[in-house]
Amino acid sequence: MVDVLNPEKTESKPLNTELEANAVATVTAEADAPESTHNFSAQAENHHENRSHRPPSYTPPSHAENQSKPGQLARVDAASSTEEPAQHEEEMDFGALLESFENEQAAAEAAQAVDGHVVSGKVIKLTDKHVVVDVGLKSEGLIPIEQVLDHTGQPKLHPGQMIEVVVEREEPEGGFLLSYDKALRHRVWDTIEKAATEKTPVSGLVVSRVKGGLTVDIGIKAFLPGSQVEIRPVRNLESYIGQTIDVRVIKLNKKRGNVVVSRKELLEDEATVKRSLTLDHLEEGTILTGTVKNLTEYGAFVDLGGIDGLLHVTDMSWGRLTHPRDLVNVGDEIQVKVLKFDKDKQRISLGFKQLTPDPWLDVAERYPVGARVRGRVLSVTDYGAFVELEQGIEGLVHVSEMTWSKRMKHPTKLVKPGDEIETIILNVNPTDRRISLGMKQLLENPWEHLQERYTTGSIVEGRVRNLTEFGAFIEIEDGIDGLVHVSNMSWTKRIKHPSEVVKKGDKVKAVVLGIESEHRRLSLGIKQLQPDVWESFFAQHRVNDVLKGKVLRMAQFGAFVELAEGVEGLCHISEATDINGIPVKLDVGQEHEFKIIKMNPDEKKIGLSLRAVGEEATRADVEAYKAPTSSHSQSSSQSQSSSSSTTLGDLINWKRSER
Repeated sequence: MVDVLNPEKTESKPLNTELEANAVATVTAEADAPESTHNFSAQAENHHENRSHRPPSYTPPSHAENQSKPGQLARVDAASSTEEPAQHEEEMDFGALLESFENEQAAAEAAQAVDGHVVSGKVIKLTDKHVVVDVGLKSEGLIPIEQVLDHTGQPKLHPGQMIEVVVEREEPEGGFLLSYDKALRHRVWDTIEKAATEKTPVSGLVVSRVKGGLTVDIGIKAFLPGSQVEIRPVRNLESYIGQTIDVRVIKLNKKRGNVVVSRKELLEDEATVKRSLTLDHLEEGTILTGTVKNLTEYGAFVDLGGIDGLLHVTDMSWGRLTHPRDLVNVGDEIQVKVLKFDKDKQRISLGFKQLTPDPWLDVAERYPVGARVRGRVLSVTDYGAFVELEQGIEGLVHVSEMTWSKRMKHPTKLVKPGDEIETIILNVNPTDRRISLGMKQLLENPWEHLQERYTTGSIVEGRVRNLTEFGAFIEIEDGIDGLVHVSNMSWTKRIKHPSEVVKKGDKVKAVVLGIESEHRRLSLGIKQLQPDVWESFFAQHRVNDVLKGKVLRMAQFGAFVELAEGVEGLCHISEATDINGIPVKLDVGQEHEFKIIKMNPDEKKIGLSLRAVGEEATRADVEAYKAPTSSHSQSSSQSQSSSSSTTLGDLINWKRSER
């Protein structure tokens, strides 16, 4: 309805025929009445209450139809000729308002006719939130901008483009809400239903990542679960965004507009077909082309066409590989040879290196011992460096063959992976596929002329580099270490560990005892700097000498006795008795007289006896008794008689008289 007092306020429902007739009659009959317009407004509102029973197909009469009634027009013209100018203006305003009302009613009915149906429209402009479309209604329609964005977030529509939409409703604030997605569903739904029934694949664009899977545009937005993307689980679904893929419709709900698709089913069908074709001509020794699907530490899985084979790391190269990715990457297409095929378990072992000849067959001829070769360092370990001489041929430079010096703590101090180095072939073993290389052989050997620089008996000076249980290593120059054995550290002390005499890092002097250049051995001595007390002792004493000694320590087999500083002797338990064979108790620290009964200068051993001292004293007493004295002077005849017939009793009596 048009409110004459408020021309901008309109009613979306049209007037009926009776209302229009009464309105025209009222204008003619009451042209002179000032309140005519107000009376018409009241009547129009009353009649408008009953307009809802009008058939929907009713169309208000146009302005041209009103002009075909001459009687009415004449009455209006006649009345208007007698009206005041102000009254004429009011009648003209009413005609314009009536025409505007009729146009709005027609647009409202058109909107009701297309509500829920697909209509065509023209894109006017794009805003941050909507796409403005002219669909021929009283006001423009709005599409939410989210419906027209591609996978990159850019709009798929542009101003001036003709599109199909569905009119959903009129918004209270003005305009109509349109749906671009629903129009797409109407257009492609039949195709999707047919594809679902016949299980035929459809192509779609992956547009976004959603909870649990992906959104695929197949004409309408469809849901692709993450478990249906690949045959094997996929960790990074975002990598599929923007890709065009083939899928199969596995579930749809037209009422809700939901579609679920699967790519896994298509891949499984393809794999089944490929597997059958591959198995038909698969046998050991066959050379096939496959695609690397997955890498592990022990090898690579290769897709041969619906069935996977394992390419073990040991069958990838004649040389040594630390990891399969050093040779191949996922997605690489490579040729492989079938080494073993188990039809029952469908397990296939593949080989890559078997496509080329074994380079180790003639390696001894190509790399003779003593030849100089260059290579690239592949890896460095604690025990040496592996050097690649050619593809599939590697050699090891042991840490002991890198330098003459023994200061190097780790091979990385000399070489690093990727370095180009020159080496010498030391040994070749084709059976074990091993080549020993050397680096220090290219340098001057400091041991070759060592005897010219250091003669036996010469005194050298160096720093203690290392200590072991059996001795100390002293470096006298770079690459030359000499060993001071614990037995050569002291003349007098019994050394259990070299740390009792020297410490690591000490600067010491030593005597050269021996040089073995071919074995790279240098013997040194520290005690040789001092006089040998043993040598002096053996020079000054002989067997049967009686010496005073102090008991140092006891053992089960006897007592060790100190005869001089640094000189020890052993009194065996069988010699630690008196003249009657009774054992004599020896305590540590006691001093006794011992007789030397054995001497061995080479082994520095001295045998002592306590019993022999007693026997020696007894013999001395006998000799003293036999000798003539003043107290026993008698006649010569008596003396001769007694000396010739002396007995043990006589000796005892003599000893008593001496006391």
